Amino acid sequence: MFNNNKLAKSIRLAIAFGAAATALPFASVAAEENKEEEVEKISVTGSRIARTELSQPAPVLTIGAKEIANFGTPDLGSILAELPAIGATATIVGNADSNQEAGISSADLRRLGPTRTLVLVNGKRHVAGSPGSAQVDLSTIPTALIERVEVVTGGASAVYGSDAVTGVVNVILKDNFEGFEINLTGSKDTESVGYANSTVSILAGGDFSDGKGNVTFFAGREYNKEVLSPDLRQLNNWGSIANPENTGEDDGIPDRLRVENVGSEFIHANGVINPFGGGPRYVFDDNGSPVLQTERDGTNSFAFGSFPDGCQYCFFPEDYENYLPGVEKINVGSTLKYDFTDELQFKSDFKYVRADIVQQFQPSFRFGGIGINVQENPFIDEGLRQTLLDGGQTSVTMAKFFDELGNRSADNRRETFRYNAGLEGLFSLGETDFEYEVYYGYGETTNERKTLNDLIPDNFVAAVDAVVDPATGQAACRSQVPSAQGEDYTDPASVNGGECVAFNPFGQQSSQAARDFVSADVTRSDVIKQEYYGANIVFDSSAMFELPGGPVGIALGYEYREESSGTTTDEFTKRGFLTSAATPDSYGEYDVEEVFTEISLPVLSGAFLAEELTLDAAYRSADYSHAGSADSWKVGVMWAPIADLRIRGTYGEAVRAPNISEAFSPVSPGFGRVSDPCDADNINDDPDRVANCAALGIPAGFQANDNVSVDTLSGGNPDLFAETSTSETYGIVWTPEFIEGFTMTVDYYSIEIEDAILEVSAQNIADNCVDASGGPDALYCSQVDRNPVTNDIELVRSGFLNASAFNVAGVEAEFNYEFSLGQFDLPGDMRTKLFVSSLEKLERFEFQTRPDEINVEKGEIGDPDLQIRFNADYSLDDLVVGYGMRYIDESALFDVSPNGGSPEDLTPAFIDTMITHDITVGYRISDNIAVSGGIRNFTDELPEGYTFNALYDLIGRKVFASVNISL
Repeated sequence: MFNNNKLAKSIRLAIAFGAAATALPFASVAAEENKEEEVEKISVTGSRIARTELSQPAPVLTIGAKEIANFGTPDLGSILAELPAIGATATIVGNADSNQEAGISSADLRRLGPTRTLVLVNGKRHVAGSPGSAQVDLSTIPTALIERVEVVTGGASAVYGSDAVTGVVNVILKDNFEGFEINLTGSKDTESVGYANSTVSILAGGDFSDGKGNVTFFAGREYNKEVLSPDLRQLNNWGSIANPENTGEDDGIPDRLRVENVGSEFIHANGVINPFGGGPRYVFDDNGSPVLQTERDGTNSFAFGSFPDGCQYCFFPEDYENYLPGVEKINVGSTLKYDFTDELQFKSDFKYVRADIVQQFQPSFRFGGIGINVQENPFIDEGLRQTLLDGGQTSVTMAKFFDELGNRSADNRRETFRYNAGLEGLFSLGETDFEYEVYYGYGETTNERKTLNDLIPDNFVAAVDAVVDPATGQAACRSQVPSAQGEDYTDPASVNGGECVAFNPFGQQSSQAARDFVSADVTRSDVIKQEYYGANIVFDSSAMFELPGGPVGIALGYEYREESSGTTTDEFTKRGFLTSAATPDSYGEYDVEEVFTEISLPVLSGAFLAEELTLDAAYRSADYSHAGSADSWKVGVMWAPIADLRIRGTYGEAVRAPNISEAFSPVSPGFGRVSDPCDADNINDDPDRVANCAALGIPAGFQANDNVSVDTLSGGNPDLFAETSTSETYGIVWTPEFIEGFTMTVDYYSIEIEDAILEVSAQNIADNCVDASGGPDALYCSQVDRNPVTNDIELVRSGFLNASAFNVAGVEAEFNYEFSLGQFDLPGDMRTKLFVSSLEKLERFEFQTRPDEINVEKGEIGDPDLQIRFNADYSLDDLVVGYGMRYIDESALFDVSPNGGSPEDLTPAFIDTMITHDITVGYRISDNIAVSGGIRNFTDELPEGYTFNALYDLIGRKVFASVNISL
């Protein structure tokens, strides 16, 4: 390591410029007696919560390895989502309805989207886990390797670059390890839900070359059991129905009621004929025998109703929903350090992670649209055939879920490789010492993702059109029996029509051969790559001049980065043979060059009313190959009028360049439901619609055909530019000398994003065309094609625009107190931490040019007004006992926006306040063995069954345990 003379200057530099110094963490603590005071100052800006937070103008929330272990899960994303600053929308639970993100767990800082949260590992970027985005999969970072996680709120693009518009999550890993460790962990629920996870890992490391070098190796295996919605105790197909006692708006009577067992009698896995009327509605048992369908008790909508006494052959959505995917994962990695000299060190690390993920989705279905020839179909029950014919029905329609094909499961294998290497050193020019770093990084994520058991609709049409083949007397597809075909008959099958096998849709009677003919798997292959290199240098002005508070700290740097992402789709999907719209291959790439500088000005130190007064500033200029140039900047102040009190603040502008999906997604056809804004039922929803629809030539009283899907075209937008955010934080830090071990921080934060990138929906395109003041909006109207005769919408073009705005603000306070119980003549020590987060504002403007259309989310489900975390640890020798509490404020289940909803819309209208409690115990049995365990949510608190929000624990009481063996 560096000699003591160099170190002393490094220490002074770190004091003057803490943020830059933390980017070069290799400077060691001196052993010299006369350097003890400076070393003590360095320790204040180290890894412990109070010291880290107190050293920065911006608030820094830190969670350490010991606290991480108490969560009883190996998933870092889910752990961070329990911190009030980070939303749960992109966790492994929040991604349960996505194949592309299946198994991915990401951080969503301030609930403005994971794409606006920059994730770093040891201060360096990490390759994305989701194609086309910068969204990092935190589950690829083994928690056993984490030293701590630091979360910085507010725009940090000036320091770290694009994507940091809401802040940074920096994961700092353990290094310089000596020895051999085996770690075993496991967790399961206590209420027979079926939740379970387990990990086994080894960590080995040692010095070589007389202590100049150190190498570590990590290997681990992780298992997470799949949990489906029916396994959750509180869920029971909750939904809503119209309240029969309701007399109208604002009558004080709830318009709708939440009830259990809301499903659909119109569709079922065994098939429903005449689902929408026209004849008796029959469903079938597994053997294909007809059963008159159960009638609903209350009405939710056209398709759904309530069945308080149950319904054996109705469709209930929860039957197919996934709460947690099944994940099996292996991790291997290594780090290497080597000191060439006292002033030059080489560092490198790599990791490889492979995850196999299984996640469930609804099977394919046809909600009506299945035609059954009553006279000729060989599979229909003879008694039912006669009943239908007697009723004049020679053909009927059917609705059916294809359970016999299997769920459209996600069967994914995701592999992540990451390598970093760099040189860190120190040199002198004259009396000035320069610390520098030169680094290189490469990351790659590949994802082979399959959606199993999708339907080939054209083949199904051919297979369900079955007749009796007179040559064999057996059921066959009409397409294979020429004598059953009319003159104009055309085989409807699109794939291997000559191999058609008749499909029995009644009950669960179809043959395996028929199932194979009508189904196929969707296969997509993603490849995401990231490569970067850069350099930075840090020095101070001590050899030239000093301000009254000390030398000026300066950092300069350069970084070049390339990002690419591509997805290849199987031929069946490209050609539109399956239920999804035809999807082409996609690819995009960009590069960016950035230069940045930081400066720290210690204006005063040790003066009257200025124990410390330091001003910080940072600036970064970026040139994107696909979005042009973008600049970001930040200023900060730390003022300590007295030693016990610090006042801090930051103000800056951050940027986020469009990601690959937003800029480069190919234009793809699709379909979607659009409620025509010019329809007579909708035209008065906006005061400008009547005139604008008339200007488009649409007659008064127009009745649109809204019962069919319209064609859509959507894709990326190469003309997007970087969105910008303005962020500010103001706060105080109190460390009263008369309460030893106590610290308090209170901070206000505010983030405003303009020109936010939005994927505009087809419905919004249609609405904005006629909701503009002063006439139809030419931009949006040009994206809507109407039939020249009927005036119905036929095609809508949609995509990404710099159109939105977001505002978020809040106050957070943290209280830490460490003290010895000896002062009360009791054994042991206590450490407590109380974190309080009050959300003051969370507003979304889908179109920033329409500030009257504000979407307020503060206080709604997922965004509670108040969240609190409290932790207390008691330690006595080798024993540590901990208690944790989590508080989530009551949250609304209706739109709280102005002119949005009200509690009268639907009752119950709120999710009650949730308070959960955790107990942990850790004990070091010997120098080589440590054990720990605990109970999470030991009072088994569960939210009401009508919420599925990822913010809440839907599992209930869980136990966990771990064993650490070191040799």
